[in-house]
Amino acid sequence: MPFARKPPSLKARALQALALREHSRSELRQKLLRPPRQSPRAPGHVAAPCGAGSAQSDRAADPADGADGADGADALSRAAEVDALLDELQAQGLLNEDRFIESRVHARSARFGNRRIQAELAQHGLELDAQTAQSLRHSELERARQVWVRRFGAQEAERPPQPADIARQMRFLAARGFSPEVIRRVIKGSRHDD
Repeated sequence: MPFARKPPSLKARALQALALREHSRSELRQKLLRPPRQSPRAPGHVAAPCGAGSAQSDRAADPADGADGADGADALSRAAEVDALLDELQAQGLLNEDRFIESRVHARSARFGNRRIQAELAQHGLELDAQTAQSLRHSELERARQVWVRRFGAQEAERPPQPADIARQMRFLAARGFSPEVIRRVIKGSRHDD
């Protein structure tokens, strides 16, 4: 008779997530408030697709949704347990928002502009320190040029740029989070490099 494994403890889930990559406190809190997935032990058992959990169980997991009665008390208790665990992980240095910012900047800076990086960090309730922000500002033009060359360099060498092409390139760089001034300089520089 097949049986399901006991779901991992809250701390095990937190450590598992942190072992994969750095997390912000708010991101890890959100993950831990979701009910754990139970993985079957029986061979041939097919788990439900990701995101196929019931909406009711998702609502009960977050106390901010205003659940009533026993479900609300359970959600508040779970939120308090998660917050205590996060405090413990921060005290032990396992959860560190400075490391999260550093890893996020490192992972994103080669492909995205300052605006996109800052917006992503703001979603986590974080912001860049002055030194990192200044470093990104100084390197933004060069990073934008590299992104432009990777995306458009070979195409643009074949023919003279048309207004529609220039507009498309500007939209592409803007969507990547580069500032309008940097975009203008990259596009202007690409037309004079010939």
